[in-house]
Amino acid sequence: MVIRRIGVVTGTRAEYGLLSPLLSLLKEDPKVELLLYVTGMHLSPEFGSTYRKIEEDGFYISEKVEILLSSDTPIGVAKSISLGISGFADAFQRKKPDILVLLGDRFEMLAAAIAATVERIPIAHIHGGELTQGLIDDPIRHSITKMASLHFVSTEQYRKRVIQMGESPKSVKLVGALGIDAILNSAYASYEELNITIPILKKYSSIFLVTVHPETLNEGESDRILDVLLPQLDLYRDTAIIITGSNADSEGRKINKRLKEFCRTRINFFFSISLGSYLYLGLLRKVDIVIGNSSSGLLEAPALGIPSVDIGYRQWGRVAPSTVFHCNAECTSIAEAIEKALKFRNSNTVILESNPYWQGGACLKIMQFLRDSPVPSVQKEFFDLNDIQGISL
Repeated sequence: MVIRRIGVVTGTRAEYGLLSPLLSLLKEDPKVELLLYVTGMHLSPEFGSTYRKIEEDGFYISEKVEILLSSDTPIGVAKSISLGISGFADAFQRKKPDILVLLGDRFEMLAAAIAATVERIPIAHIHGGELTQGLIDDPIRHSITKMASLHFVSTEQYRKRVIQMGESPKSVKLVGALGIDAILNSAYASYEELNITIPILKKYSSIFLVTVHPETLNEGESDRILDVLLPQLDLYRDTAIIITGSNADSEGRKINKRLKEFCRTRINFFFSISLGSYLYLGLLRKVDIVIGNSSSGLLEAPALGIPSVDIGYRQWGRVAPSTVFHCNAECTSIAEAIEKALKFRNSNTVILESNPYWQGGACLKIMQFLRDSPVPSVQKEFFDLNDIQGISL
């Protein structure tokens, strides 16, 4: 007998990979009706129509909410948010969830959060309290936090930050990062399967995995990163350089076009607009280092002991494990960070328990709380810091 109707929104391949273990738990629980809202890049042929992968994984898509325009300019993204608010408002009217789960900080999540707030649907927000100071994602993430009634955070520092924003300490649950659950519990491609999709792997003993996303607060910074990164990567002629596509933020299409053209003329480079979580997790286990500015370099890679080179300001402000080597978008800085990461990879690996994002069983904790706890009220009290003195933060 269903006791709770739980809605979940996914708009990109990356966040679907994080959510998929949680979605499986919700789908299999007889007390839960899962309403899966698919939007954004998933529905775009340009980004691989990854909604098909969701269906292949056995999930029923309750609503496809079309919002993505064929533009990655700031005005195009703003108009996509407008379309998203309208689309989600209609979807929620057709079948209203008891609680809506939103992960992260992207504009698709903001659109869903605004529609849910107006329609008085309680929101559970995952990965609040974090900082990415090179992006418009920071104010989006914090805005969703203020619209949410329940918070699942990944580190103690982020828990305190959400409380500092006026949220009740009782509503903020420290569960760890979903990405580590995905690493440990999700199926992943074998080396033989990877060779079918990425045939250059068998020709090289060393592998780099590269992902560059836009720095949405710094116009033109993405070009600057590529200007210095690509010549550095070109020096590693005996290494397979696997590059995955950028997302649909401002300048994302521009990045992808440039990367495709660069890879086309080099035999040891391979570009994929979207590997999908199954191939990505398999590849991650084989690479020597991760390079770029994706959150995966700070969350998933360290859980496997894979060092990462984090370039620029996109992830600036996130808690970083010791396997992460930050650098500026400068030739010398990038070159030194790559060499440090390679030396680390050749020495030892990390212990999972020392990872700041590891709390153990994040997905199960979230699922049980969503299913068994009373539905939170959309009417919230602002907890001033003066009001919570004496309360353990």
